Amino acid sequence: MPVQSLIKDQLSQFIKDEAIKLGFADCGISKAEHLPENEAYMEEWLKNGNNGEMGYLEKNKEKRYNPTLLVEGAKSVISVLLNYYPESVITDDDNNYKISKYAYGIDYHYLIKEKLKILNDLIIEKSGTHNSRLFVDSAPVLDRAWAHKSGLGFIGKNTMLINKKMGSFFFIGHIITDLELAYHNNTPLKNFCGSCTRCIDACPTKAIKNNYIDARKCISYLTIEYHGELENQNKEEFKNWIFGCDICQDVCPWNRFSKPHNEPLFKPSESLLKMRKNDWESMDKIKFNLLFKGAAVKRTRYNGLKRNIDFLSKTDL
Repeated sequence: MPVQSLIKDQLSQFIKDEAIKLGFADCGISKAEHLPENEAYMEEWLKNGNNGEMGYLEKNKEKRYNPTLLVEGAKSVISVLLNYYPESVITDDDNNYKISKYAYGIDYHYLIKEKLKILNDLIIEKSGTHNSRLFVDSAPVLDRAWAHKSGLGFIGKNTMLINKKMGSFFFIGHIITDLELAYHNNTPLKNFCGSCTRCIDACPTKAIKNNYIDARKCISYLTIEYHGELENQNKEEFKNWIFGCDICQDVCPWNRFSKPHNEPLFKPSESLLKMRKNDWESMDKIKFNLLFKGAAVKRTRYNGLKRNIDFLSKTDL
């Protein structure tokens, strides 16, 4: 094996090993390059208005499809997964509302960014200074596409990245760097959904189509990204979800392999676990701020969450 290849292999393995030590569930590396197939897919998706009010997805599109425009001289994309599957789940009964599992604890952006910074510092210590940037939903990056390309999973019919060993309950982060590393083979994992359509069948609003999601019908979009009124929606279809939705993941057979994370900051507080419908409906802004200090739910703000709760608690005349 040529010396240069040996160095690349050793450094790449070092990066993967250190990522695991930092608590990431998995790490993969792919070549930074233009993604024409993903570009064509997303352009068609945007053309049909499936992004709803998420206008930011139409900005900086060139950079979204080509990481070399995000980081000068970029050669590699290091992708990591961080498990968020909880050990304790918010009570799911008729006397409670539900929020997505990823929002149970601290806002994941901060934690993953900190871990990526440590990983990047370790890479610098090992290989020398390099040009790199860290990404956690902070710039136009096709998260699932890069994780898929690096061999971390396949894209399911619900459009989630599915890892065959641990399902889909994880966050994705990246380091884009000008270091040349050893890459996953050029054949991304095929789709292992087979004939299964559980996610499609279970979606109450029929948001999941032929391997794409119409955000305008997605409960997660409607409870977080959408800023209008919900009066034209069928509240029975929301199944008591007030922030996000996990239905298409909960029914996925691959998530039988999900194991609880061991990150204390992702655990739901006792106060959150004790919440019931009356508590949600009477919650004021002070209680909201205390309950969700530093949490991802802050994204929808008090007024947004209150809108969702009011909509679902409203008695039909």
